[in-house]
Amino acid sequence: MARMVSERADAIGPLAEVFREYGYEGASLALIVKATGLGKGSLYHFFPNGKEEMVGAVLDDISQWFENAIYAPLRNEPDANGAIRAMLASTDQYFRTGRRVCLVGALAVGNTRDRFAQAIRGYFTAWVDALQSALIRQGRDRDQSRMLAEETVLAIQGAIVLSRALDDPAVFQRAIDQLHDRLAMDSSASAPE
Repeated sequence: MARMVSERADAIGPLAEVFREYGYEGASLALIVKATGLGKGSLYHFFPNGKEEMVGAVLDDISQWFENAIYAPLRNEPDANGAIRAMLASTDQYFRTGRRVCLVGALAVGNTRDRFAQAIRGYFTAWVDALQSALIRQGRDRDQSRMLAEETVLAIQGAIVLSRALDDPAVFQRAIDQLHDRLAMDSSASAPE
């Protein structure tokens, strides 16, 4: 049973799950109404521009979560190894060990990519930039850090797809474990002064 929604913010979580499960095109008004518990009038009161505004609000919410839980710690935490370990743990939890679709990734490969291009690009760029920052603080050089950050985000996104395609969360967990081993640095290593 859908929980009751009384504010726009209350609708974001249920909306995100509808878009994850059915995609932008497949998320019908009937599915959205059922998931949020809102009538059509209330939905259009909260989101006057319809589905596009709903997805925009969901993407803003995802962006804020990743900023707080992933990007800011990677950029600012003095213990780069700790921030990277926390990123991997939070990523595993957020994507429910590969059982949860990455909505941003799904939109990136769908026919709605251009409609949400700025948010999609911002999500991936912020993640790569923040991880690169932590890798540099570990003592790695800038170019190596960039490549490793891109490979890490690529591995996470690929692991989500493969894990879901095979219906095997162990695939995602192995990828996270391999990334942990690959990104971990000896704590005696220090960043260049």
